[in-house]
Amino acid sequence: MNTITATNFNFPNQKSVYKGKVREVYNINDELLVMIATDRLSAFDVVMPKGIPYKGQILNQIATKFMEQSKDLVPNWLIATPDPNVAVGHLCDPFKVEMVIRGYMSGHAAREYKAGKRVLCGVPMPEGLKENDKFPEPIITPATKAEMGDHDEDISREEILKRGIVSEADYVILEDYTRKLFQRGSEIAASRGLILVDTKYEFGKTKDGKIVLIDEIHTPDSSRYFYAQGYQDRQDKDASQKQLSKEFVRQWLISNGFQGLEGQKVPEMTDDYIETVSDRYIELYEKIMGEPFVKADVSQIQERIRTNVERFLAEHY
Repeated sequence: MNTITATNFNFPNQKSVYKGKVREVYNINDELLVMIATDRLSAFDVVMPKGIPYKGQILNQIATKFMEQSKDLVPNWLIATPDPNVAVGHLCDPFKVEMVIRGYMSGHAAREYKAGKRVLCGVPMPEGLKENDKFPEPIITPATKAEMGDHDEDISREEILKRGIVSEADYVILEDYTRKLFQRGSEIAASRGLILVDTKYEFGKTKDGKIVLIDEIHTPDSSRYFYAQGYQDRQDKDASQKQLSKEFVRQWLISNGFQGLEGQKVPEMTDDYIETVSDRYIELYEKIMGEPFVKADVSQIQERIRTNVERFLAEHY
């Protein structure tokens, strides 16, 4: 299956390119960003050796549709989507923190809690919780934004302000936007029979100093979802929750002896396993978006993206 795991485009008026774990971002004339969602898969801050068919298209379409559905609450960077794998938006200076918000004690929070910690990123967690219980109120647990190959690190609000990573005035806005987006995402998820468990948002500043949402929103790579039906029953029985997220990949890696730690080797992903991951991502899309996933033509995926982006730039810029 044809996947896109790396790009090397040279668009008109291109100034630079930034390659993240999953996305590649082209700067056009210091005005626009062309963000290409590749089929790369990242887990434990490590990029897996093989791409996942349609993953980039899925992430891009979920993120851009959710941006449309939340722009009345929080401004975002998006201008257009000229290709299934591509978003074009305003050039922004990104904040160097990820705004992680958790409605439930799952994933990283649960692992920390199990290790005996009762404070996460400066935020206290109540005693007596068990994994996947709902927090009394959603908690914001920021992380520093790591370069490719490094691990994101937990950080408290106090530390962010002390180090001057974000000014207090800006951080108040980031917190407000984070809570508003999580509330909207939770409402949309509930309408589809899902629970938005936790997620992360990234923000940046436009040239005129406006704070906007950038990157992705409410995708299975940046969020964890549970199925609402049977949630309480599973909690009462101490059973694991049925979930929609990238967690199934993490669990597979853990069961094969990999957690991104030094000296550990990424287990081999067979073609059959990769196909099951692709199928799961398609299922995620259909559940989260409440509509069928339409596969784009991937026979000449690099050429398709180049043509669509160049046509858009020629027509609009």
